[in-house]
Amino acid sequence: MPTTQAADPLIDLASVTLSLSGNAGRVDILRGIDLRVMRGETVGLIGPSGSGKSSLLMVMGGLERASSGQVRALGQDLSALNEDALARFRRDHMGVVFQSFHLIPTMTALENVATPLELAGDRDAFDKAAEELRSVGLGARLDHYPAQMSGGEQQRVALARAAAPRPDILLADEPTGNLDGTTGEAIMDMLFGLRDRGATLVLVTHAPELAARCDRVVGLRDGLLDPDSAAAARAEAAE
Repeated sequence: MPTTQAADPLIDLASVTLSLSGNAGRVDILRGIDLRVMRGETVGLIGPSGSGKSSLLMVMGGLERASSGQVRALGQDLSALNEDALARFRRDHMGVVFQSFHLIPTMTALENVATPLELAGDRDAFDKAAEELRSVGLGARLDHYPAQMSGGEQQRVALARAAAPRPDILLADEPTGNLDGTTGEAIMDMLFGLRDRGATLVLVTHAPELAARCDRVVGLRDGLLDPDSAAAARAEAAE
């Protein structure tokens, strides 16, 4: 796999489009996105519902294939990888946090966090998973199932699962969207704490306070980059 120099973008999107076909015909979701994310950056993706934020995040992670253009991460052309190779790349280099948690309901918190480590062949998967859960304040919840935990606790499990493999890139889609203000603030602190481990963060958010903590805010509207909405977000955060 090609090496990435510190001055090179960690994520590099060039002329990326995404179109999906449905009963109503073709829908153009992304319409030519050029975006670079540098190593160690935190980037907030903002914009109205339906603007393409979550789709852009999924394209960055190889969870959705671009219809055209080029998506590179860590110097690797993701469009050149088949599904198995993409899964291995995400396993080795990426963590993803979804708004709806996506925990496995039949697994305990410990098992949920240990699973990606086990898949990567880590012999200390359960010890590392326990350590990660303790770091997010869930040391007493290791053996609890998702249904036995609050939404905030489930999101912390999801964050621990994404962070445990020490990913180069962490993608988060509305990570505080389902949480109350106090819990959301705690999750934000945990997310930005991952930078100390060397993670590069890309976050989709509607929350001005979360966008304000990012190094850079990127606005989207109708599948295109929208500098005006990014400037408005910065102004709102400064008030």
